[in-house]
Amino acid sequence: MRIDAHQHFWQYDSVRDNWITSKMKVLQQDYLPLDLKFILEKNDFDGCIAVQADQSDDETKFLVQQAKDYPFIKGVVGWVDLRATDIDEQLHQYQDEKLIKGFRHIVEGEEDPDFLKRDGFLKGVEALTKYGYTYDLLIRPRHYAAALACIGANPNQTFILDHIAKPEIKSKAFEEWALFIEDLAAFSNVNCKVSGLATEADWKYWRLDDFSQYLGHVFQSFGKERIMYGSDWPVCLLAASYEESVAIVESKLESFTETEKEAFWGANAFKIYNL
Repeated sequence: MRIDAHQHFWQYDSVRDNWITSKMKVLQQDYLPLDLKFILEKNDFDGCIAVQADQSDDETKFLVQQAKDYPFIKGVVGWVDLRATDIDEQLHQYQDEKLIKGFRHIVEGEEDPDFLKRDGFLKGVEALTKYGYTYDLLIRPRHYAAALACIGANPNQTFILDHIAKPEIKSKAFEEWALFIEDLAAFSNVNCKVSGLATEADWKYWRLDDFSQYLGHVFQSFGKERIMYGSDWPVCLLAASYEESVAIVESKLESFTETEKEAFWGANAFKIYNL
């Protein structure tokens, strides 16, 4: 079974979704399950995981409802304020919603480089571990050190790195990112989504070769059992069609066995997210 482990739904709101700038006009519209369903079928995907794009409780409820209405949505990565003093109670209430597999905070938008290792946040991650939820890491280079500290302090928590940590593919920056990936992959409780690649490259003029060293390093560092595919639809449309997003990765899997390909395209996501 093939699973797209990272995509988004929204009913566009220009105030709430102010991260969608004038340069992102393709995203300034609704993107809902029926918009994706036929794209998934056309590309031989059996389902997907819906990931939060807004930091609100309403966002989590919205995604859960979409998953209930459309069974091809196999799981939800929602949002909850992990710094809340009542985080334990909030997570306990979510236990009845079996479609919620984990949570994410948009840390890449936090200017504080130490956000991930602040006491309040760390307590929230401990609560995730207690209730068996995953945590998706969405970070920028300024958060690398804190991310490693957070993971080191939570050895029993399942982490999933989004978008291979968003390296600056357009400028071909590599060394700092590569060292971080090696350090991160040394933690056995960290997994990696191979997603969001084209949007970190030149949106108009990227080539397949632009991604080779990044994908090769991720595959070598994380191995074949801790990686999974995600399209990052519809955000990927800024730079690539759904089919092109698949092709970017598919072109680099020549050395994978059939079993390893099946794991990458779906089985690993099933296991890691407990779908």
